[in-house]
Amino acid sequence: MDGTKQQRRGNTRQRIQDVALELFAEQGYEKTSLREIAERLDVTKAALYYHFKTKEEILVSIFEDLARPIEGLIEWGKEQPQSLETKREIIRRYSEALAGASRLFRFMQENQATVKELRIGELFRTRMMGLRDILIDPKAELIDQVRCVSAMFTLHAGMFALNDIDADPEERRKAVLEVATDLITQAHEGMKAS
Repeated sequence: MDGTKQQRRGNTRQRIQDVALELFAEQGYEKTSLREIAERLDVTKAALYYHFKTKEEILVSIFEDLARPIEGLIEWGKEQPQSLETKREIIRRYSEALAGASRLFRFMQENQATVKELRIGELFRTRMMGLRDILIDPKAELIDQVRCVSAMFTLHAGMFALNDIDADPEERRKAVLEVATDLITQAHEGMKAS
């Protein structure tokens, strides 16, 4: 396939993902049909079907595209020393990845029951366990292991629970990151003390 055709196909795929996520957010995953996605895109259902056979395929593709930075982060983290600097960098990069995927993670938060039933739920869980495993030192005290996991979920909570607080989104992200970094630092300091 030549570069122009590949680019058009990539753009169409991205448009489908964007419109599907928009409709899922507006009316819910269950209430959105492939026909409605095709209509919003102003294409035939057959044209949509060329790229994706089901709504779940669309959702999984969105997750996989947005999860690549997280997978790269996990691989990078596995190669690094278990230092405080490494853990802080993991949390910083994860914060940026979440900010870049905020629409998807908001959808996942608001549609937890649906996500749990779909393949995307297991994919997300696997990635979270991968991050957890590189942040936690298995020899650490339980409280320090909890702090490491809490740092990850602080970043998640910051995307949803603080969304309605009147603050610049980037400033809010930085404040949440600071709290998550404090948790990682406390956990690391606890390891050194034991």
